[in-house]
Amino acid sequence: MELAIVGVGKLGLALLEGVTSRGGIAPTQIGLIDANMARVNEIAARTGARVIEHADLRDAQRILVSLQPRVFPETSEWLAQENAGYISTMAGVSVASLARRLGTQRVVRVMPNLAATIGLSQTAITGPQEAADAGDLAFAHHLFGAVGDAYDLPEHLFNAFTGMSASGPAYAAVVAEALADGGVRMGLPRVLANELAAKLLVASGELLQRRAHPGMLKDEVASPGGTTIAGLAALEAAGVRGGLMQAVIEATRRSTELGLDQE
Repeated sequence: MELAIVGVGKLGLALLEGVTSRGGIAPTQIGLIDANMARVNEIAARTGARVIEHADLRDAQRILVSLQPRVFPETSEWLAQENAGYISTMAGVSVASLARRLGTQRVVRVMPNLAATIGLSQTAITGPQEAADAGDLAFAHHLFGAVGDAYDLPEHLFNAFTGMSASGPAYAAVVAEALADGGVRMGLPRVLANELAAKLLVASGELLQRRAHPGMLKDEVASPGGTTIAGLAALEAAGVRGGLMQAVIEATRRSTELGLDQE
């Protein structure tokens, strides 16, 4: 078995679908473990992957751990296998904690975001030399490259990456919702306002990728004495910029706290 996926939630399913369609791993070489048996059986029947049990992990070359951090201590005993490499998506759980609980240095820590479900994730990846030597880091790049972009990142920046990129879709959703509410307040129909807000964020993201700095796009749209600069002044007065920065700071702190729970 080339890969076992432990925890087949939204992310686990996205990786399964991504790697079987774009990553070159046959579904029959992937095993699935999840507490929700009805869900995992349905996914296996639909994708061709296999439902496996804890004991079957001894046959896995690599094990993807996509669980909530709080359950890791109680599951690590049966997760630990002698000859497997591990890839963990658990927020805040350090390489050192993974290695200690799983009894191996073949551990890779990754942090994707929800955009993996549409093949547009940004994923941070790190691991020790043992994981690199065993090919586990390269495998993680292959796996997460099937659902977006993968970045090598020093582990001391992982919590900041989590606070910004992994949590970022929620911040963008709040911005979209607020924009739509403003449109409705000014008379736009709700359905149209929601659609415009979503498409605005998508188009703005494309524009931003073609510019060296976000401020360049802002300056292009804001003409002297115009409507946009008036709106920007209102955003500054409301502290929107500071609020978004603080959101990243607080999410980073929370990711650090989750890691401390594993020590």
